[in-house]
Amino acid sequence: MNKQQIIENLTAGQLKDDFPAFSVGDTLDVHCRIIEGDKERIQVYQGVLIGQKGRGVNRTITVRRIVANEGVERIFPLHSPRIAKIEVVRRGDARRAKLYFLRDRVGKSRRLRDQRRGLKHIG
Repeated sequence: MNKQQIIENLTAGQLKDDFPAFSVGDTLDVHCRIIEGDKERIQVYQGVLIGQKGRGVNRTITVRRIVANEGVERIFPLHSPRIAKIEVVRRGDARRAKLYFLRDRVGKSRRLRDQRRGLKHIG
């Protein structure tokens, strides 16, 4: 057993498996745990998934949203205990792995079209 396999076996217990199937282009609700002092609350961050990166415990997703006509991107470690849950709001039809071109778009051209009926979703 090499070092990489040993590390993967150790981190296998830390992986979450309660996420729905989502892909790049989908609009997601990411429920984050926010800790302020001794209080804890859940804050929802809704935006378009523009990229996924890494594998195993290091997997991250990049979610982009528009706040006051300014684009805000946030990178979430997927298996972090700070992530309470993830919900898929709508499925978007994307033909590439990273949607960085959305950074330059404004107005209606920023929207992605819905995934067509009958199109198989690969999660």
